[in-house]
Amino acid sequence: MTIKNVVVAGGGVLGSQIAYQAAYKGFNVTVWLRSEGSVERAKPKFEQLRQTYLATLEAMKSDSAAYCRGLADTPELSVDEIEQLKQRAQQAFESIVFTTSYEAAAKDADLVIEAIAEDPKQKDAFYAELAKYLPESTILVTNSSTLLPSQIAASTGRPEKFLALHFANRIWRNNTAEVMGHPGTDQAAYDEVVRFAADLGMVPLQLHKEQPGYILNSMLVPFLNAAEALYATGVADPETIDKTWMLGTGAPLGPFRILDIVGLTTAYNIVVLDLRTKDPDSVPAKIAAALKERIDAGKTGVDAGEGFYRYN
Repeated sequence: MTIKNVVVAGGGVLGSQIAYQAAYKGFNVTVWLRSEGSVERAKPKFEQLRQTYLATLEAMKSDSAAYCRGLADTPELSVDEIEQLKQRAQQAFESIVFTTSYEAAAKDADLVIEAIAEDPKQKDAFYAELAKYLPESTILVTNSSTLLPSQIAASTGRPEKFLALHFANRIWRNNTAEVMGHPGTDQAAYDEVVRFAADLGMVPLQLHKEQPGYILNSMLVPFLNAAEALYATGVADPETIDKTWMLGTGAPLGPFRILDIVGLTTAYNIVVLDLRTKDPDSVPAKIAAALKERIDAGKTGVDAGEGFYRYN
């Protein structure tokens, strides 16, 4: 099987990045969204990505530090070669198709990448409806940050062709793709997804068994939870917590800047999966309440212009 037609379900932070990168690498890309309103909310993200890709490629002409592994196999590029990549980035923007139709999205799909909310019920409902229209050969992957593929596999209707493919944020620069099957995943489907990840300009990171949070989030989520707990329990404010981490480790970003990039809604959906949130006096419940307060105020992160910090 050769993957050519890629469907990305979801136009959030990572969904939009995955779709744009796939189009940039020459795949035929369709983005499925729930409503026309979702389409209109997603389109500015794609315009922002277009500007980012073009600006980054332009900077690569004169600044070796601007090089992004997902954009080119080598930093040793001529000006003409970079101009060709800029044309590819523009063509990617123009080629992406948006739809709210399950049938239109699924009918020719070789691969569907699900990147919708971290809510098992929403994911189950999506897969159940999508299954009505999928060709038999289509492979399904989830970009879920925390759920195991075995928790969703039955609802896909094709568990042998289902696995997880998880990306880091800013995938054109942080070009990793964690590939994780479940006990029922067919090896041929797994190998096909590994090849696709490489063709996407990613470094495929193959997991040998299921692990909640994969490799990256097994380390990142506890780090962010620790920072959220310090804030939610009144130990320190986000700016001080970030400053402490950055000064103490030399890291370019603190946990609350990272949360703004990830999106507070995603962070909230992850923490409410913790059964301890049912106890209002528990730390997870306090974290959920602190996040919910900002979400209800529209402060959901970078894309909204404000999260824990304000952005232009």
